[in-house]
Amino acid sequence: MGGFFGTIRKEGSCVPDLFYGTDYNSHLGTKRGGMATFNTETSAFSRSIHNLESSYFRSKFEDELDQFSGEAGIGVISDTDPQPIVLNSHLGRFAIVTVAKIVNMEEIEKELLDKNMHFAELSSGRTNQTELLALLIIQGKTFVDGIENVFSHIKGSCSMLLLTEDGIIIARDKLGRTPIVVGKKEGAYAVSSESTSFPNLGYEVDYFIGPGEIVRLRADGIEQMRKPNEEMQICSFLWVYYGFPTSFYEGKNVEDVRFSCGERMGREDTYEVDCVCGIPDSGVGMALGYSQGMGVPYHRAVSKYTPTWPRSFTPSNQELRALVAKMKLIPNAKMLKDKRLLFCDDSIVRGTQLRDNVKELYACGAKEVHIRIACPPIVYSCPFIGFTAQKTPLELITRRIIKELEGDENKNLDKYSTAGTPEYEKMVSIICERFGLSSLKFNTLEALVDAIGLPKCKVCTHCFDGSSHF
Repeated sequence: MGGFFGTIRKEGSCVPDLFYGTDYNSHLGTKRGGMATFNTETSAFSRSIHNLESSYFRSKFEDELDQFSGEAGIGVISDTDPQPIVLNSHLGRFAIVTVAKIVNMEEIEKELLDKNMHFAELSSGRTNQTELLALLIIQGKTFVDGIENVFSHIKGSCSMLLLTEDGIIIARDKLGRTPIVVGKKEGAYAVSSESTSFPNLGYEVDYFIGPGEIVRLRADGIEQMRKPNEEMQICSFLWVYYGFPTSFYEGKNVEDVRFSCGERMGREDTYEVDCVCGIPDSGVGMALGYSQGMGVPYHRAVSKYTPTWPRSFTPSNQELRALVAKMKLIPNAKMLKDKRLLFCDDSIVRGTQLRDNVKELYACGAKEVHIRIACPPIVYSCPFIGFTAQKTPLELITRRIIKELEGDENKNLDKYSTAGTPEYEKMVSIICERFGLSSLKFNTLEALVDAIGLPKCKVCTHCFDGSSHF
């Protein structure tokens, strides 16, 4: 996915806030990190990009902060190509960072090449999507016109920050699939994918950018350049998995939603268990709520080894991902032996991590293992922000089971994604049996949306029910 951060202040250096604010988006990506600043006194941009696949943002940038200067800057943690990109154009000089998933990348690439435009920032021989988006922007007569050109061209999603010679331009995806929030403190503003970036830097949440809205951030205020759209499709998975517990999206706190999901499911659960546990990190909030709703104590029977595995994302390589998933979670045999355990987790995608976790729990002496999932079964790949976008349908455990039952992984998907149907119940029972679980329950779509607290029409639930809005 990815996350970005920007800040602008009336006087003094923006670099400390930019560095730490960008770092607070590290749970959203693991591929590359970058920062750019603009110094009004010297009229100069500074930029640096590092590969994060074998290290962390903080360790890569800490020793080179002296290279940056200025009152305004933008930073990004990216799961895509190197950024920021810095350009000089008829619109002026600017740096750009994006959080984007472009489905029709090749189509746009061909269109631009046919207009005799060129791409300089090649990544592994492929066009850099942030540069592609920048080229769409500079086709406009103004920045707003250029960003509208992006919105009208792409399928997928795109939010962006543009560091210009006159402030930071913020543009949120036209359907608001990814969030952007503005923070404020004395003499400075900040903008981030995660409101978690704000408290320790002294910012308070000031404004949530709307879908398709474009604003210019200056040190002395916010200028709206394009009004927000009425339609919104913010990703529901932000609250289930992506989001950091202290963050707010559309004013809805991540931990509160997870706790609420667990509490509601717990009140209705009739199984007798000795304790409720959470798979760290994203399953813990749900488990705490489940414990309260069910009236059963919460035990920390599995811990995450945070000194070297602090982030929630794992490498893109499947073999390494499986190893990382095993290495970062350590079971506590003392809390597991002879216990009837109920574990809460965010989701089941391939099922690889669930299988390994359950084997380990039984090996530690667990008597029963009941699993509760915070979201409905994932039946569809996401074409919008990239969570399941790189996975073929048959990489999803649900689609593999559907193929076994129907002979075609695409048959009767609506029935398998609707809770309570015979097809749904059969699929869940097979997953339960295949992993040796004592029981397995998924949250319902209705309960998840209700816990988020936004109208269903404002929340994207494509990966659960296949609903699409391009």
